[in-house]
Amino acid sequence: MTPTELDRLVAQIGEEILARVGPSAAAPKTGEGLNLPAEVCPGCVQRCVQTCARNAKEIIAAGASRVSASEKLTRIDPTIAALIDHTILKADATREDIVKVCREARQYSFASVCVNPYWVPLVRSELAGTPVKVCTVVGFPLGATSTDAKVCETVGAIRAGAQEIDMVINVGALRSGDTAAVLSDIQAVVKAAHAGGAIVKVILETALLNDEQKTLASRLSKQAGADFVKTSTGFSTSGATAHDIALMRAAVGPLLGVKASGGIRTLDDVKTMTAAGATRIGASASVKIVEATAA
Repeated sequence: MTPTELDRLVAQIGEEILARVGPSAAAPKTGEGLNLPAEVCPGCVQRCVQTCARNAKEIIAAGASRVSASEKLTRIDPTIAALIDHTILKADATREDIVKVCREARQYSFASVCVNPYWVPLVRSELAGTPVKVCTVVGFPLGATSTDAKVCETVGAIRAGAQEIDMVINVGALRSGDTAAVLSDIQAVVKAAHAGGAIVKVILETALLNDEQKTLASRLSKQAGADFVKTSTGFSTSGATAHDIALMRAAVGPLLGVKASGGIRTLDDVKTMTAAGATRIGASASVKIVEATAA
């Protein structure tokens, strides 16, 4: 058989498979292989057939012995995606925005989706049956609410489906030297979160602290039983720096998590932060970051 005859045979087999999958598949279309609107389930944004078991099974049942998928998605580094809390905390985020972020998190297998507390029930529903965690914020973004309010937020968020709590410390109390108040504030949230099976990341808002205060806040977080220390809310004067990550890592030791958040927009940013000691990344540019690993 000549190469031309082989190509013709492969094309004929492909047409037969598409015809058996469904009537819409037989019509001429433009797009990337099987990653076409007519070949995906309604409302789904996953790339067929690699990430959609349903379509893969249908195509195999129709007679295919192998399937192909986008090389770009195949080559994405899953270890980078697994570091990222896919975040949307802007005040004007809509339901559609939240759903889109959840679909991206499912597609790329991010560590969590981090949203404001109002959206937790929706995120829980959208992520049901996936390993992606539901993350929310407490005392956000100023950290200046009362401890009782933070505990109430924490309990309510966990009841609604949150599995990770990112709380903001009382920055003003720390800067005033009231370390006992800061410690008890964190301890109360940690106690409530752990009782509900959730972990706690303590946001220091490093842009507002000097190095001595960053170190103290990190140590207080560890003493309070927190699971992570985190640089920033993303709503202050600046975000994460490698210097701050290294400082926080030195303060908490090798076992506690350190999350870099605020201003992280590129794969190089992620690599810089992880090299400095970060074990989790908070970002809204998550898709851009992970797709860069396939370049």
